[in-house]
Amino acid sequence: MRIGVLTSGGDSPGMNAAIRAVVRAALSNGDKVFGVSDGYRGLVEGRFKEFTRSDVSEILNRGGTILGTARLPEFKYEAVRQLAVKQLQKNDIEALICIGGDGTYAGALALHHMGIKTIGIPGTIDNDIASSDYTIGFSTALNTACDAIDKLKDTSSSHQRCSIIEVMGRHCGDLALYSGLCTGAEYIFTNETGLDKEKLLKDLKENRLAGRRHAIVVISENMTDVYQLAKEVEDYSGYECRATVLGYVQRGGTPTPEDRLLAARLGGFAVDLLKQGVSGVCVGVIDNELRSTPIEEALNMKNIPSEELHNLVQKLK
Repeated sequence: MRIGVLTSGGDSPGMNAAIRAVVRAALSNGDKVFGVSDGYRGLVEGRFKEFTRSDVSEILNRGGTILGTARLPEFKYEAVRQLAVKQLQKNDIEALICIGGDGTYAGALALHHMGIKTIGIPGTIDNDIASSDYTIGFSTALNTACDAIDKLKDTSSSHQRCSIIEVMGRHCGDLALYSGLCTGAEYIFTNETGLDKEKLLKDLKENRLAGRRHAIVVISENMTDVYQLAKEVEDYSGYECRATVLGYVQRGGTPTPEDRLLAARLGGFAVDLLKQGVSGVCVGVIDNELRSTPIEEALNMKNIPSEELHNLVQKLK
C-alpha cells in the first residue's frame, strides 16, 4: 500500500511518536508512507514526502509535529476536498492516517465518504475524544500543568495568597480536574461543573478568616475572565490574589512515556486496520485495550465527566 499520514488542528506532544509508529509499522509490512505537510492544507496543495526509517529517527522524544499542522476551515466544502482527493489519486496514495482531534476526524470522515480509506488517531491535549480513555498529548499537558501549579502553590503559601490558574480544555474539563486533584487544589471549576462565583467568594472569605494561608483555584479556559475574577476575590475575601493563564506552554514539551507508548500502540494499530481493509474508523484505548470506533459514532459521543473524581474533589477539599 501507499499510505499518507498527516497531523491537523492543535499540536500535541506525542504526535511525532505516532508518526514514527505509523511509518515504521507500514515499512515493516513492505508498504510506502508519505508524510503530508501542514495537515489538510498540505493535502490540498499536494505537499507529500516519501518517508524512510531514517526520516523518523530521533523524533520519539520531540514535542510538536515534524509534519507541521494548520487549520483549513474551507475543507468543509466539497470542492476543496475534491482537490485533496485528486492530489491523493495523482500520487497513487490509497489510504490516509489522520492524527488530531474532532476537526481532524470530521475531515477524515468526509474523505472516507468520498472513497478514500481513512483512519483517525486521537492527538489532542484536551482529552476530548470520547472514543478513547486517553488521547495522545494529555499525559504530557497534565504533567506540565501540575508542575506549574505546584510552583505557584509554593509562592502562594509563602505570601498567603490565592492563586487562580487557567488551564486548557474549553470543551472537556479533564485537564483542570486531573491537575487540580494531583496538586491539591481547593477549588476546581470546569464547563461540566460550572462556576458559582458567589459561593467561591464566600468560601474564600471564610477560609481567610479561619487562618488558611493560601488557596488554589484551577479553572478551565473560557469560563470567565480570570484576571477580573482575581480582582473580585482580592476585594472580597481578604486574600491577595493573582491569576495565571498557562496557555500554549501546555502544548509543548517532551512527551511523557505514557504518551509515547500510547502513540506507538495507536500508530501500529492504525496500520494493521488499513491492511485489513478497514476504513472510516478511529482508534483508541478503552480499559487498556485497543479499540476501533466508526468516526461518525465517535464524533457523536459525549465526554462523560468522571463522577468518581468529581466526588473525590469534594472529599479532599
